[in-house]
Amino acid sequence: MKSGLFVLVPIEGAAGERIASIQREFDPRLAAQGMPHLTLIGSSGMGPIDAATPREAVAEVLARAAAETAPMRLPLGHPIRFMQSDVVVLLLDPHGPLRALHERIKRAGFAAAPPRFAFTPHVTLSFYREQPRDRLRQLLAHRVTEPAEIRHLRLYHTWEHNVKTELLGEWELSG
Repeated sequence: MKSGLFVLVPIEGAAGERIASIQREFDPRLAAQGMPHLTLIGSSGMGPIDAATPREAVAEVLARAAAETAPMRLPLGHPIRFMQSDVVVLLLDPHGPLRALHERIKRAGFAAAPPRFAFTPHVTLSFYREQPRDRLRQLLAHRVTEPAEIRHLRLYHTWEHNVKTELLGEWELSG
């Protein structure tokens, strides 16, 4: 996939600050990409939306979904290695309001690449850096006890595995 539209959800509040700190310590390249987030559309559950999709159509669906969805405070799981890889993530419950938001957007019927995994909402702690065994143990020992505050949806056009991204819009959850 060379280009596609992704819907990201920034992790705000104390949990976002704590996750950013962990990312800076264990994966500075990931931390440099900005605020910690989960990919709501574009990875698990639904692949990236086709880049040829009219932006106005996607914006309309996201605006309606944001207006109908209340802000969320969700617990984060403990760090795990994602799908037996070197990627370390914090999982969120794949059911409840986060799933409902994901499904609301997915049901809009946009052409999209196939998803790589079943819907598995997560926040990545380490992606680009393979951790030596002792550092991996340290990373996996971290706990983020503050809830993930979810208050916004962001639409990005992304090219070649995050080599270039463009923010196309942001919507506040207000339902």
